[in-house]
This record gives sequence, structure tokens and C-alpha cells, in this order.
Amino acid sequence: MKEFNIDRINLKKMEFGEVPIKLIRTKYNDVVIKDGYLVDLNGNRIGTKGDMYTKLIMDKILQEGCLDHNPRPIYKDYYKDARYYKNDSLIITTEGKEIEVDKTAKVIEKDNEIEVHSKAHTISVNNVGDITYDLSKGESPMTTLRPIAFQTSVAEILWIYQMQSNDLVDFDELIGKNTWDANHIINNWWEQWALRDQDGNYVLNEKGHPIIGHCYGGTTAKWNMLYHYVIDAIKANPDGRRNITCMWQLDDFEKPHGLKPCAFLTEWNVRHGWDGVDYLDMKLTQRSSDFATAGCINQIQYVALQLMVARELGLTPGTFTWSPTNVQIYDRHFVQCIEMLNRNPVNCDATIKLKEEAKEFKNMKKEDIYVDDCPKEFIKKLNPKFKFQLGI
Repeated sequence: MKEFNIDRINLKKMEFGEVPIKLIRTKYNDVVIKDGYLVDLNGNRIGTKGDMYTKLIMDKILQEGCLDHNPRPIYKDYYKDARYYKNDSLIITTEGKEIEVDKTAKVIEKDNEIEVHSKAHTISVNNVGDITYDLSKGESPMTTLRPIAFQTSVAEILWIYQMQSNDLVDFDELIGKNTWDANHIINNWWEQWALRDQDGNYVLNEKGHPIIGHCYGGTTAKWNMLYHYVIDAIKANPDGRRNITCMWQLDDFEKPHGLKPCAFLTEWNVRHGWDGVDYLDMKLTQRSSDFATAGCINQIQYVALQLMVARELGLTPGTFTWSPTNVQIYDRHFVQCIEMLNRNPVNCDATIKLKEEAKEFKNMKKEDIYVDDCPKEFIKKLNPKFKFQLGI
């Protein structure tokens, strides 16, 4: 067994005038690996390669991660019909529950609600190394330690690279949750990064829809990025070494924009294997990974993208390499991470595949990507989903 040292985190938080974190459970099982997979007490393989990397990286962050001192994100908490006692830094809810508030927090009192903005700390490590999967052998980042919203994840990557859109209604339509025309409601997590004017109202595009501004699809569209620099470039010169997409565009950041890209750089190369097969390899560089929430999801998205581009080019998907520079866990995700480290993975291959009838990238749909040998209902029952509060 290993133990997460929450005391050293709390000592630092108290120095900042913040409330200590209380954890009921701080111990978790050792991560035992053999031949690139997790193994049980008898040395038998369990889970997927994605499960192995998930546990390995979470363990590393909990054991070695350093606390940020002045984080940019904040948590937003809302207490309806509650009472706030400023002198005691205390909120009492309608159920009588006492909530201690950080002295550094911003408390906004409204008519029937108290809104609290507190610092969203993380612990993180830099340069965990390259994480590589051989797609030609069926390896994938899929985890069985919790359910993954697979098709929503694929829809997001299509929104950015295929549609090249920064329109939040476009994304809602892709995931089948469009209520904008009827109720002016956005149903995806990007709403938190929608552009707003000085009065807090959405900035709307020519279609009257909220946008995230000059980032992600706003950047890829400007350059016709994936089509021009990858698909067309490899068709013209399969052995080129300049097949790169980069969403980290400084001139875009000088204009109104939402969240700066996290997974921002892809590099694509054709490999003529000695087995006579031409492979498409891809490397994804990510500056920052909110690992508990989206580490698995970001990898899945780009594996799906690699499969789709390889099909368009008539190549066999080869190796996918994920290169995160900084991986972090938010302090309100410690409970979920310890729980995942103590969960038993489901033994399956969970291979990401593309339907045979999907040929051209511009026409592909999220339903064209699926996971083979992945017992979703059993995973939901054995390892139920978590809620992760986001730092905004």
C-alpha cells in the first residue's frame, strides 16, 4: 500500500489562509506492472494499456506532485438561501451544514444565493515522458477505471478539426443537445469559456450564436489547418517532415478568446515498415493536462483523429505518442484519484476502431468511431462515473 501525504499540502494551504482538505481515505494499492500492463497478485494481466498509464501517472502525481502557490483558475460554489457569517468565515446552509470559507476567497452575497470564488489549486509534475500506443496492435488509451463519454469526446475533435468551428451551438448540435433556438441554453462544458461583453452577455457571431473566440476551431479555420498542413501535404509528399498543426498562435491570443489550447501541437509522419506496410504515426504535444478529468479523453480524441486521417490517406494507423509537459490533479479531485487507484480494472482490449464505410475525413461522423471489446455496461456497474468540479 501507498499513502498520499495530504498533510504537506494542508500545511502549505494554511500558510495561504486557506481551509485544510479533509480526506477519509489516503491509502491506495501499489501499481504493479509487467510487460506494459497492470497485473494482479498472481501476476496475471488486468485492464488495458490505458488503465496502466492512468494509474502510473496518478501515482506519480500524488507522490511527487508540487502544489501551485497562486493558481489562475478558481472554483465557483453556490449556496442557495444560505447565511454568511463574515467574521467567522462561515456559511450555514438551509440544511444546517457549516461550510468554512477560505480567508482568501471572494464571497458574493445575492438576494437568495451566496456565491464563493476560491482558489483552485493543483499538484503537478513536469515531463512524465512520452506515452506511446501501437494502434496497429490494438493498443489504446481507453480506461476501464471509470466510464468515458466516448462519442462526445470524438464530437469535440470533429468540431475543432473537421468543422473548424468556434460556435458553441455547432458543438451542441454535434452531441445532440441543442436547446439554443428554444431556450438560449448551451449544453457543453465550453460554455464557461464563451466570450462575453462587459455586461456579462454572450458575444454572438453572424448566426446569433455564442462563440469561444480566437482559439481552437477559430484558429484551425483560419489556416484550414489539418486539411492543408497534414492531409493535402502528405498526399503531395508522403515522406515530408513538415506535417504539423499548431494551435498555439500568439496573434490569436491578442484577440478575444476563451481557453488557451492545452493539447496544441500534432506532428504526423509516414513510416514505411519493413513488413511492407505504410503506417501513419502521430505525436501529440500537450502543455498542460487536467489528468483526472481529461487525460484519458484527450488521448482518445487524438487517436480517433489519427484513425480518420489515416483512412483518408490510405495508410495504416501506426504509433500514437502523447507528450504532456505538465500533468496535474486539482485538489478537489484527490478523492476520485485515490478511488481510481483502488479500483479493479476490467480485463478487455478496448480497441478504438473506424467503420469500414468511412472514407473521407470531411464526411466522417462521431458514430463512425467506436470501441471494440469494451463492456460499457459492466464498467459502469463495477466502476461508476465521478463528478469532477472544474477550475475555471
